[in-house]
Amino acid sequence: MEEELKCPVCGSLFREPIILPCSHNVCLPCARTIAVQTPESEQHLAAGGGGGDHADKLSLHSETDSGYGSYTPSLKSPNGVRVLPLVPAPPGAAAAPRGAGPASSSLTCPQCHRSASLDQRGLRGFQRNRLLEAIVQRYQQGRAAAAAAAKCQLCDRSPPEPAAVLCEQCEVLYCAACQLRCHPARGPFAKHRLVPPPAHPGAPGGGGDGGGGKGAGGGRKLPTCAEHDLENYSMYCVSCRSPVCYQCLEEGKHNKHDVKALGAMWKQHKAQLSQALNGVSDKAKEAKEFLVQLKNLLQQIQENGLDYEACLVAQCDALVDALTRQKAKLLTKVTKEREHKLKVVWDQINHCTLKLRQSTGLMEYCLEVIKENDPSGFLQISDALIKRVQVSQEQWVKGALEPKVSAEFDLTLDSEPLLQSIHQLDFIQMKFPVSVPPVPLLQLEKCCTRNNSVTLAWRMPPLSHNPVEGYILELDDGDGGQFREVYVGKETLCTIDGLHFNSTYNARVKAFNSSGVGPYSKTVILQTSDVAWFTFDPSSAHRDIVLSNDNQTATCNSYDDRVVLGTAAFSKGVHYWELHVDRYDNHPDPAFGIARINVVKDMMLGKDDKAWAMYVDNNRSWFMHCNSHTNRTEGGVSKGATVGVLLDLNKHNLTFYINGQQQGPPAFENIEGVFMPALSLNRNVQVTLHTGLEVPQSVKQPKLPNN
Repeated sequence: MEEELKCPVCGSLFREPIILPCSHNVCLPCARTIAVQTPESEQHLAAGGGGGDHADKLSLHSETDSGYGSYTPSLKSPNGVRVLPLVPAPPGAAAAPRGAGPASSSLTCPQCHRSASLDQRGLRGFQRNRLLEAIVQRYQQGRAAAAAAAKCQLCDRSPPEPAAVLCEQCEVLYCAACQLRCHPARGPFAKHRLVPPPAHPGAPGGGGDGGGGKGAGGGRKLPTCAEHDLENYSMYCVSCRSPVCYQCLEEGKHNKHDVKALGAMWKQHKAQLSQALNGVSDKAKEAKEFLVQLKNLLQQIQENGLDYEACLVAQCDALVDALTRQKAKLLTKVTKEREHKLKVVWDQINHCTLKLRQSTGLMEYCLEVIKENDPSGFLQISDALIKRVQVSQEQWVKGALEPKVSAEFDLTLDSEPLLQSIHQLDFIQMKFPVSVPPVPLLQLEKCCTRNNSVTLAWRMPPLSHNPVEGYILELDDGDGGQFREVYVGKETLCTIDGLHFNSTYNARVKAFNSSGVGPYSKTVILQTSDVAWFTFDPSSAHRDIVLSNDNQTATCNSYDDRVVLGTAAFSKGVHYWELHVDRYDNHPDPAFGIARINVVKDMMLGKDDKAWAMYVDNNRSWFMHCNSHTNRTEGGVSKGATVGVLLDLNKHNLTFYINGQQQGPPAFENIEGVFMPALSLNRNVQVTLHTGLEVPQSVKQPKLPNN
């Protein structure tokens, strides 16, 4: 985790960290070092005499300010980040008039190289990362406690002296005297890395719960607004990605922004970060298992190499003296092959260990962040941290956790030729003939269902040598029928949409290559949802439709009727949903029902042949399809009314309800195909959709098998 707590400029632990607009952090003293001013403002700074207002705006030249054609920094921080050099003010610069305007300054992030302009407040305009500052303080306390507890392992004193350094290669703790005597920084030890003693598990920052930090109720002062010192943060502006106070809202700075409760956004972002961490944790677990596999592979390569050497020596010693010189050549080839395999495996171990250490450090840092009870501080860094965790998870690309070499030596010595052929004696490189791929392994922990969609994941067995060109995923019809191909390709993850609700599907997968198709995997059984959860679909709605409340509430900008569809599609089963009338002005006639995906969107629902609907005013209702009006029924809607829609594709009919009472007879019969929930309305109506509802008991149909 220590790498997460180091400034990218100075390479040391953060001191008074501030958050840049790009979400990266930098020490406040380092920010003063890399701040950039334009030449005009340099004169103004010289006139100011280096006062407190200008301490945050030290004069530097960026690539654009200096006029150079390329970026040529001359300084470098301990962790390799390049920093622009300081440029002194020109000699004899004239003092600016007392009424001169503020200097124009900017600051370039040392990590992503994005520039940010500074306002009149200078660096004080950037928010202080209090959460990171608290974690650094806790980490320093834990490291100090662990360093005090660690003892030198080579001291002959009793008790041993406290350890000063740890050699990562030797894995030995040294005090200062023993390190100079037993581990000098020269000769074979020159490349060894000496680091401070690690924190013990019980110390803060060393893997335990830690101390150092206090919760919201543990004495820590609640953070106040940077603009209004007497106001605490209470809301979060999603548009600005910043916590705000009530006075900020009253001043109108966030009038048209999406502002939400601070606590709710804190919990939401914590949940997102925890969910992203689960994926990285799974990959870290796989990486640890993979490292064990690689280390076992090392031992197997060593053993197999020794076996091949022994066999080779036995064959060569059985031949005449003419074989002796050739024997040495053959041994060299075996050694090179073994060294090549060992080098490949060691390189893979080092690469995987580095990635694992980085992921583990990021996980520990994120866990420390999650422990904090400062919502505003957490939300300052949560977006960037969630993206970093997701990127960390994506670094474990396909094939990253598979060995690049096998433990087998594909070498065979043919000792049958005659004596005159000894000088041509060499290994025969035996390549296994390509055969069909083995059985793929379904990853059940990644297979899931959501609504009427299923997701399946699979992988090949470890140490599989046969190449794979692609996979074939097969699914039955949800009724126990025959399997059919639903995906052919190279990916090992596939999502199938548009399945039947309340149905059981069987799925299997097989791999293929140039030699043919391999055997099927085991069959996995997937159950789709009993009831449908869906919202209004913004992508297919008319442009005059306005959606809110997570696409569950619909209204319209036009006085004409406009159509919006639901995100679910139904082809069988019994489905029921309700629409609550939130606003009803001037007696309009909204229409409720079902439609095809290609229904006309700029007229009342039911006027074309792609929709089946009931339109209703404040007194009565009609059924409409192909612009044909039928079954006028007394009873209308008003503000607060609820309209229910029952689509029974087992009986192939459609029924409507108003406030729990059936409105007229079944509206339409003998309907076949794929239907989507639909609604048409104008600006005088606002409707909220309610889904995931059980079919009302009075009309509930008996459940059919495999539906």
